[in-house]
Parts: sequence; C-alpha cells; structure tokens
Amino acid sequence: MDSPAASGSFAPVFNSALSPFQNKMFNMLEKATEQLMLHKDFQAAFQTCDRGLECLVDRGKEEDARGDFKAGFCIVGIQALAELNQWRGVLSWVLQRYQHQEEIPAKILQMCVLLYSQVGEPAMMQETTRAWLHCPSNRSVSGFGPVAELYLLRVLLPLGCTDLAREFVVGEVGSVTFTEEQKRTALEIIEEEIERQKHEPAVNVDSSGCDVPTTEGSFLHRLEAMLRLSYRRLMSGSFSFHKLFLAALLLYMLFLRLDPALPSSFMWISKLHQLLRELWKATASLYYQQRATKD
Repeated sequence: MDSPAASGSFAPVFNSALSPFQNKMFNMLEKATEQLMLHKDFQAAFQTCDRGLECLVDRGKEEDARGDFKAGFCIVGIQALAELNQWRGVLSWVLQRYQHQEEIPAKILQMCVLLYSQVGEPAMMQETTRAWLHCPSNRSVSGFGPVAELYLLRVLLPLGCTDLAREFVVGEVGSVTFTEEQKRTALEIIEEEIERQKHEPAVNVDSSGCDVPTTEGSFLHRLEAMLRLSYRRLMSGSFSFHKLFLAALLLYMLFLRLDPALPSSFMWISKLHQLLRELWKATASLYYQQRATKD
C-alpha cells in the first residue's frame, strides 16, 4: 500500500490535544495547503479555506481562541486568490472575515501590503494600513514594527508620498516604532527618494499629496531601502537572527520565485509543506498543553 506521501495526499491527522472540531479545522487547513502547494489547484484551495472560515463563524470564539485557524485559512486563501489572478478581491475578502480593518492580524496585513505592492497597486492598502497603525491596541502586537516598515517602504514611498512619509517617521507612530538610528536611516531614504523624483519626468499629485506614478518605479531603490533598514535593526539588536532569515526567505520567494511546475522545485515545496505540518502540530500541541496545565 502506498504511503500518504507517496500517493500525493495526506491521511487525516488526529491530535489528542485538540477537540474534535479543532481536529476538523486542522485537517481542512492541511488539505487547503496541500491543494495550494502540491496540486496547484488554487480554486479548490480557496474553496476549502472559504468553507473552513464559514465553519468558524459559529464556533470561532469558543474553538479558535487565538484566531490561529482563521488566520491560517486567510493566509492560504490570499495566496490562492493571488495565483488565480483575483488579487483585486483580496482586501475585501479579508475585511469580510475580520469586519474591522483594525482587527486584521499583523501577518495577514503584511501579506496584503506585499501582494498589492508586488502588483503595482500599493494605494489600495494605504488607508487600511494607516488605520491599523493608528489603532492604539495594535501597538503591543509583535508584528507592529514590520507593518510600519512595510507601510513606509512599500506604500508611501512607491506612491511618492514623501511628505506623509516624513510625518510618519517623526510622528506618533514612528516615535514608538523606530529607534533614533532607524529614524535617521528612514529620513535619509526619504531624502534620497525626493532627489530621485527630481530627476524623473513630472508626475501628477492626487488629493492626498501623493505622486501618481507614471513609470514602473525604481524596484532596486526600494529593495535597497528595505535591506538598509533591516540592517540597521540587526545592528541595533532589535532584529533577531531568525527573523532576518525569514525576511531573506520572503524576499527570495517574492523576487526569485520558484516555479512549482519545475521538477527541481518539487522537493523544496514538499519539504516546506512537511515543515508547515510539523510546526503547526507542535504549536497547537504546546498551546493546548499549557491551557490544560492552567486549568
């Protein structure tokens, strides 16, 4: 009999640390990940995520206290929509699930900013990200800093909003997010962007004070800015090594993307899928063991 890995599918996993409903959600999330990453059946992956999210509507608060399942379905669903070239509907779909833009988890907001930036539509994330960053309850979230950096480097600067970018760095959000060294670096990047704009063809300015780009923009300049800011954080000790590794991996996946159709890519995709399964199991098991200890 073929093993699940050999047959290209995975048998349902039962974890005694989870409730029956949580095990159902876990297996649905695993199925969606497999459909996305191994079978490239993006429509099926999205539909699985949608069904999972619908199941969580009635029992979400009771069975998904930390929102891990909801976030997991949204992350896979976002990627599936992007692969289906339905990226225009990503933000509205996420807002439908979280209702209030300030409640979107940081990791999902980061994905949305990167997605819309990658397709050349950063303006679609400007208002949502601005509102999220100015929500006081989000400042204690671990992903607040990365969201602020992405807002600066992947939204404001690509849109030519140099005045807003400067105000953001020295204003309320920047003061609680960036160190003095990071502020200096960010202001230097903004000044470089202003100088670069002076040597480019004239652009239109919209009502928000942002330039409306008439060219594709300087990708290398923005990538250099992101790496410089990350380097400053590493040197200041506020950026751990494993986060730097994850950032490098994210940049690699975004800009030197593996083609899942290539045979040489299958080993890496399979390994990533395996690691995701193991990480999710370990995290869920530890979490519910801790809850059981407290109870």
